[in-house]
Amino acid sequence: MIPVITIDGTSGTGKGTLSQALAMRLNWHWLDSGAIYRTIAWAALHHDVPVDDPEKLGVMIEAVSFEVGSRAEPGGIATYAYCDGNSLGDAIRSEECSKAASFVAALPVVRRAVFAMQRESRQVPGLVADGRDMGTVVFPDAPLKFFLSASAEERAQRRYNQLQERGEHGSLRAVLEDIQARDQRDRERDISPLKPAEDAVLLDTAGKPIPTVLSEAWLHALRVFPNLADSS
Repeated sequence: MIPVITIDGTSGTGKGTLSQALAMRLNWHWLDSGAIYRTIAWAALHHDVPVDDPEKLGVMIEAVSFEVGSRAEPGGIATYAYCDGNSLGDAIRSEECSKAASFVAALPVVRRAVFAMQRESRQVPGLVADGRDMGTVVFPDAPLKFFLSASAEERAQRRYNQLQERGEHGSLRAVLEDIQARDQRDRERDISPLKPAEDAVLLDTAGKPIPTVLSEAWLHALRVFPNLADSS
């Protein structure tokens, strides 16, 4: 059985940074599942397909080719995304794409298509999977599951700072309202609602730098995978 560590949680809790750091430390594969939804959202925006139209999105997914994964790069590991053979780079990280991804991710037709791509990421020597239903739906047999949380206000500040660094404009209040709306959509959607797995380790990232959160996660990993001590 190929080992999997899942990291779920609400937007802005540091799932991506933590999962990337763990994958690098373990030398495992990394699944940034949000990048898959963002890539589909980018394609929908690019092809003028309504992000809330399941039928048209289903047709587009069948017609367009997607490739999303991770690869080693100098100094770390990074996600790559291609649509019809074209590299999307940071285009999937825009605020517009982020909002669109929240809508497409709630649709069963999209989640069914993404599920197969997610499951195919389970490869030797192991996988660190970041998302919202990794531990509850995609990899329910994962021996170690995390669920990250932080207040909406703190997550909004983190997101706002990221947008400022990228030169994108917007107000902190608008970012907060968007995060609160997304939280509600994620928790109330009919398919794969956001919630901790029953056996998940709960980590509150509020006010904690990434090295601190990584240390906490690593201690839990050592308890589940004692042989990892050789690589610590």
